[in-house]
Amino acid sequence: MKKKLIIVESPTKSRTLAGFLGDEYQILATMGHIRDLPKSRLGVDVDHDFKPEYVLMAKKEEAIQKIQQEAKKAMEVILATDSDREGEAIAWHTAQILRKIPNSKFQIPNFLSRITFHEITKAAIEKALNQPGKINKQLVNAQQARRVLDRLVGYKLSPLLWRKIRRGLSAGRVQSVTVRLIVDREREIEKFKPEEYWEIWAQLSAAVHPGGVNDILAKLVKINDKKADLKTGIQTKKVVSELKKANYQVEKIEKKEIFQNPSPPFITSTLQQKAAQTLYFSGKRTMRAAQSLYEKGLITYHRTDSVVLSKQAMAKIRRYINSTYGEKYLPEKPRFYKTKSKLAQEAHEAIRPTDVWQISNFKSQISNKDEERLYELIFKRAVASQMASAVWDQTKIDVQAEREKNIYQLLVEGRVIKFNGWLVLYGDVETAEKLPELKKGDELDLIKVDPQQKFTQPPSRYTEATLIKALEQQGIGRPSTYAPIVSTIQTRQYVEKKEGRFHPTPVGITVNDFLLKYFADVFDYQFTAQMENDLDEIAKGEKKWVPVVREFYQPFEKKLVSVTKNSKRVKVPTEKIGKECPQCRKKGLPANRRGQLVIRVGRFGKFISCSRFPKCEYTAPFIQKLKGVKCPKCGGGIVIKKTKKGHQFFGCSNWPKCKWASWKNPKLKKSLPATGGAKDEKENSFRKTT
Repeated sequence: MKKKLIIVESPTKSRTLAGFLGDEYQILATMGHIRDLPKSRLGVDVDHDFKPEYVLMAKKEEAIQKIQQEAKKAMEVILATDSDREGEAIAWHTAQILRKIPNSKFQIPNFLSRITFHEITKAAIEKALNQPGKINKQLVNAQQARRVLDRLVGYKLSPLLWRKIRRGLSAGRVQSVTVRLIVDREREIEKFKPEEYWEIWAQLSAAVHPGGVNDILAKLVKINDKKADLKTGIQTKKVVSELKKANYQVEKIEKKEIFQNPSPPFITSTLQQKAAQTLYFSGKRTMRAAQSLYEKGLITYHRTDSVVLSKQAMAKIRRYINSTYGEKYLPEKPRFYKTKSKLAQEAHEAIRPTDVWQISNFKSQISNKDEERLYELIFKRAVASQMASAVWDQTKIDVQAEREKNIYQLLVEGRVIKFNGWLVLYGDVETAEKLPELKKGDELDLIKVDPQQKFTQPPSRYTEATLIKALEQQGIGRPSTYAPIVSTIQTRQYVEKKEGRFHPTPVGITVNDFLLKYFADVFDYQFTAQMENDLDEIAKGEKKWVPVVREFYQPFEKKLVSVTKNSKRVKVPTEKIGKECPQCRKKGLPANRRGQLVIRVGRFGKFISCSRFPKCEYTAPFIQKLKGVKCPKCGGGIVIKKTKKGHQFFGCSNWPKCKWASWKNPKLKKSLPATGGAKDEKENSFRKTT
């Protein structure tokens, strides 16, 4: 009996669908993209409307042949890849290879249909099968335009960087702008000059409840009705002297209820930000776990800009809240959230569990801790979004102190939880210290005055979460690209993570400065954001992809020719470590001609080499030793090492005599710095170095 053939991207998705559908369906996976531009050449015909030259991807022949063979025998072929641009492109490429089945009468579109869904559940699949459609060529064109633009920038600029800086470098249309964000922030930090300022706190006692806690901590906020702006120790000393002799009394008390509303359910960017903040996941790690959860049918599609929940999902979540927590945790009406992105597709949903009632048995479908922790994050955020607000009793007390015609105003703030609302999902609620019951005119006794010298702080370096937020705010990239962007700039050694924050490397700074000097318009923030808008308009059918690419490429090509001809070669700065090159010394070179050992950044990270390179080719691995941290096994030093794939881990400096190594050892948690590589692996897993 002929079957209907459904084609998806992954085996996991295939198995989930098979659990819903009967024997009349056969389900095969493409194993991701099946065609792409060739790796060894440009693959774009710039003289003929930028026609892309697609080739079959390596190691996909077996999957393609299987799909072609089964398509010849099938009653119908149904393309069920993801509903975003990449998924639509996979569907389109699959249709193209089906057109080329040898000895086949296969006809498109009579024999082929396209279905989309935003969750892999029986109801969603059956609905999609009953409403088949066609491939959305506008989405395909948008994906194709992005791919062509990225190829033109990468293949045209990378050889230039090889000639002008060093071999092995590459540039990316969006990745290079992301590096620019990090370099710009680093320069803001370098230029920053801290300014001194002072805060004054007064510990006061209110003798209103004998034996009770009556102390309050007040901050000086105004002096003679003007903001307390203390810049020097001399100013502060004078104020402190007067405050020590002043009389204090309560001038005003303000009490009110504060309603703390829940956040909207996750979209792609906020999921990655929250997972980075609370689970210490990289964007890549988050999206890998989310992809698996989606393919198993546990969450809705995880690449979305929309905070909308379907009416059915909202109703199910509300029933769950009422049943689990009671009526007081359920608002009278459902909560609706407005999507901030003008480009979000409202037909899409926010990221949510496909069924909140399966929380008790979902673990049987989850294969690792990452998936479990991310699912719980998604579950709580989605359920909380439909729960009652938390309510706080907030108290503000204005305290007045007078001394020698000067009036000092101090502020005391406190709040206590009145109703935990949606916060019940997150356990214990942190609450400020409850303030004593006071009334206007109460006199207060001074216990002590605490002046605190402070300095303004430079802007913080980007974390994974704040970098993704910055990309989103600038309009750079889209939900599906944030994780690969952040991963790529680290792989290319343009930036590195230190204690969870991004630092540009000398190579990254050099490449950034070269590109901005000669291609400032291409790597401008607003230009990159506008290009993203153009791609979105192509996806909506409002623009044609070829004119968009042509408008970018023609001036870019002219600039490329000019820069190749006129620009000078640039050196990557190196860091000296204060030692002579042992190879130069071994060869008997006089002291004034011997090279110095320097730290360079190569394709696989930092390494040590001779400053006379390439005349002297001495190299050695760079090993970073941690100060004051000892190996728990032998007492030796601890060094940061890397695997062949670039993941960092901690190892003993006495290797191979001592083979202790760890991704994350709880005993060293306080003394070891956080590293991106260590956090990208399972917690508390141990391995031997190789």
